Amino acid sequence: QMQPVESGGGLVQPGGSLRLSCVVSGSSFSIKRVGWHRQAPGKQREFVARISGGSGAVRNYADSVKGRFTISRDNAKNTAYLQMNSLKSEDTAVYYCCVGDSACASGQWGQGTQVTVSS
Repeated sequence: QMQPVESGGGLVQPGGSLRLSCVVSGSSFSIKRVGWHRQAPGKQREFVARISGGSGAVRNYADSVKGRFTISRDNAKNTAYLQMNSLKSEDTAVYYCCVGDSACASGQWGQGTQVTVSS
């Protein structure tokens, strides 16, 4: 079981940027697909982005973040990233990552990191 640890959240003004990190231990990180999801207050958790294992050649995004967010990975560091630009108030949420298809399907998230976009 690969328990991820998310970090990098914070308070940012609209239009600002943040980079989130998702770190896991374990030797099989490089072959695992990684997903980012978020949950805003009073709302269900929703998909944000995912990246394929290996080189990360396949990347998918929710329509709401397409063109503003970029998912990437550094297998040497067992870390995945979510670069968030042009942030909007509606991006305010707790952001979670999951590593591996079975983990993502069964909700094996980390503790999450809070992102607040406000002036």
